[in-house]
Amino acid sequence: MSDRQYCVYIMTNAHNTVLYTGVTNNLQRRVIEHKAGKGGTFTKKYNVDKLVYFECGDDVNTAIFREKQIKAGSRKKKIELINGMNPDWKDLFEEMNNVGSGNSEATPRP
Repeated sequence: MSDRQYCVYIMTNAHNTVLYTGVTNNLQRRVIEHKAGKGGTFTKKYNVDKLVYFECGDDVNTAIFREKQIKAGSRKKKIELINGMNPDWKDLFEEMNNVGSGNSEATPRP
């Protein structure tokens, strides 16, 4: 059994108009790369930097298969998948890392 986790993820841009599906063995590192503009050509061109969906498991082949399934699906299917996990299309990276964006909603007040 592997100690690694393999994650399939969907990211979008600030206006939720572009969807990008990827797979990684380190979700946190990969999202940071996208946010820093170090993703691929497509993600840089369309400013894809908001994590809106992910699922993780311990088998790389399952993750790659799932990525292909999601990519082959329609935009409508991807949106349904996102809405099932994240109906407000929040940046899940910020939530899973408890990172505030500096606004009053993300920063607890005394």
